[in-house]
Amino acid sequence: MDAIARAWKKAVRTALPGPWRPRRVVGEAALALLMGGLAALGEFAAGTGLAVPFGLGVAVLWVLRRGLPATVLLAAAAATGWSAGPVLLLICAGWAAGARIRRVWTLVAIFAAGWALFTVTSVVKEAASFSPKLLLGLSLGGFLVLAVLPALYGRYRAQRRALLDALRERNDQLLRERVMVVHQARLRERHRIAQDMHDSLGHQLALISVHSGALEVDRTLTDRQREAVGVLRQAAVAAMRELREVVGVLHDESTAVPPAPGASSAGAARGGADGVGELVESSRAAGAQIELTREGERRPLPAAVDHAAYRIVQEALTNAHKHAPGAPIGVALRYEPDALVVEVTNARAPELVGVRAGAGAAVSGGQGLTGLRERARLVGGMVHAGVTPDQGFRLAAVLPYEGAESTGEGAAAAAGVDAGDDGWVFDGLPPADGADGGRRSPVLGCAVGVVAVGLTLLGLLVWGIVAFVDGNRDATVRKPLYDRIQVGTAEAEVLHELPPGNSFFTEGYERTGPTPPEGAQCRWYSLVGTHADGWNEDHAARFCFRDGVLVEKQQYVATG
Repeated sequence: MDAIARAWKKAVRTALPGPWRPRRVVGEAALALLMGGLAALGEFAAGTGLAVPFGLGVAVLWVLRRGLPATVLLAAAAATGWSAGPVLLLICAGWAAGARIRRVWTLVAIFAAGWALFTVTSVVKEAASFSPKLLLGLSLGGFLVLAVLPALYGRYRAQRRALLDALRERNDQLLRERVMVVHQARLRERHRIAQDMHDSLGHQLALISVHSGALEVDRTLTDRQREAVGVLRQAAVAAMRELREVVGVLHDESTAVPPAPGASSAGAARGGADGVGELVESSRAAGAQIELTREGERRPLPAAVDHAAYRIVQEALTNAHKHAPGAPIGVALRYEPDALVVEVTNARAPELVGVRAGAGAAVSGGQGLTGLRERARLVGGMVHAGVTPDQGFRLAAVLPYEGAESTGEGAAAAAGVDAGDDGWVFDGLPPADGADGGRRSPVLGCAVGVVAVGLTLLGLLVWGIVAFVDGNRDATVRKPLYDRIQVGTAEAEVLHELPPGNSFFTEGYERTGPTPPEGAQCRWYSLVGTHADGWNEDHAARFCFRDGVLVEKQQYVATG
C-alpha cells in the first residue's frame, strides 16, 4: 500500500507541478472553466451532441498542460482534427509543449505524431467530403498554424527567459569573483609588504645583532657597558623574532605571487645588482669579513632579474650574519653569456669567547630560502643552497637575462586570473560570441523554425491553389460535352468522356434537383456554358447509370 501511495503521489506531482498558491489555483480553475465552456459552446453550435464530453475533456487537459505537455498536445490534436471546439486548447498545448519539452528531436517527434493524429481524425470524419490530396494539405497547413507556430514562439520565450536567468547568474558570479580578486590583491600586497619587511628590516636587525655580538666580546668595555651591549643584543634578537612572527602572519602560500612589474622596478631602483656593493659595505662596517668579486662584462638587467639578484644577496648575507657570525663571507656576481650567477658563501662560524650562554639563538622563520627559490623561479631561474665540505654554507642562483619577459603572464597565472591585452576587465557581463559555455541565442533556432514553417505554409498555399483549380476542373462539364452525350450510351464510354469529378465542389448539388431514378448511381458536375440568372445560382449536370448504361442526364439550377 505504501508503494502504491508513493507512486500515486509521484504521478500527481508529475501531472500537476507546483507550487499551487491560492491565487494560482483560482486562476487555473477559472481558465479551465473558460476553455471548457468555449469548447462546449462550439460543439453545441455545430450540433454534434458532444458538448458536455468535449467541455469536460478540454477543462481537464488545460489543467494538465504544464505537467504533461506531450500527452495534452496529442489529445488536443486528435480532438481538434475531429471537431473545431478544442482549437484554442490546441494552440495553448502547442505553446506549452514548445516551452517545456527541452530536447529538440523529442519535440519534433511529438509534433509529427500530433499531426498524424490530427490528419487521421480529419480523414475519418471528412473523407467523404474532401479529396485525400486536398485534405492532407489542409490538415498540414492547419496544424502548422494552430500548433507549430505557437510552439516556436513558446520555445523562444522559454529559451530567452533561461538565457536572461543565466546572464543574471553569470553577472552575480562575476561580481563575486571581482570581490574575490580584490581580496586576493590585498593579500598579495600584504605578502609583498611582508617580503620586503623580511628582506630589508631583517637584514638591518641582523647587522645590529652582529655589531652587538662584536662589542660584547670587546675586552676594553666595562662590565656595565658589556651588560648594556648584551641587553641591546637580546633586544635585537627579540625584535627579529617578533618580525618573523609578523611575517608568518602576513605570509600566505596560497597568495604567494610575484610583485607587480611596478613594484619590481621600484625595488630594483632601491638596490638591484648595482646595490650589492652597498650591502657588502654595510656588512663590512659591522665588522664582518666580506669580499665582493665581479666577473664578466656587466650588462643592464631586466627590472625583475635585477631586483631578484639584490634580494638574494641580501637574504644570503642576513642568514650568514645570523647563523655564522664572524665567519668570512664571499659574494660573487658572474655575468655569463645567458644568465647572471649570484653566489654567496660563508665559512664555518668561529667559536666566540665571552659570549653569554643563552644570549639568543639565531631566529629563523623557515621561509627565507623558500622565498628566494620562488623569486628565482618567477624570472625563469633557480637557486641552490647547501652545506660546503668545510661545514660552511653556499647559496648560488642562476637568473636568465630574459626572465622578466614572462613576468606579467606568470603573475597572472599564479594569481589564477586571465590577463588580457588591456588587463583585467570586469564589466558585469559574460563573454560574447559563445564564450560563456557555448550557449547560443534562442533567436537563431526559433527564427529558423519560423522561416521553415513560413516556407511550408507558402508551399501549401500554392499547392492549395493548384489543387483547387484541378478540383474545380475535375468537377466541371462544358455544355457541348453535355449535349454530345446521349442516354443509352454505355457507362464506360460515358465515363471516358466525363471528368473524374470532385465531391468537394458538387456536394450541394446532391441535395437539389429532380429525384434520381430508382436504383441508379449518379454523378454531379457543374455545368459551364449556360447563363445564370442570380449570383447564387449554379447550373448542375447529373448523369445516372444503371446496369452499365446511362439511363438519365439532367441539367437544373442549384440554388446555394
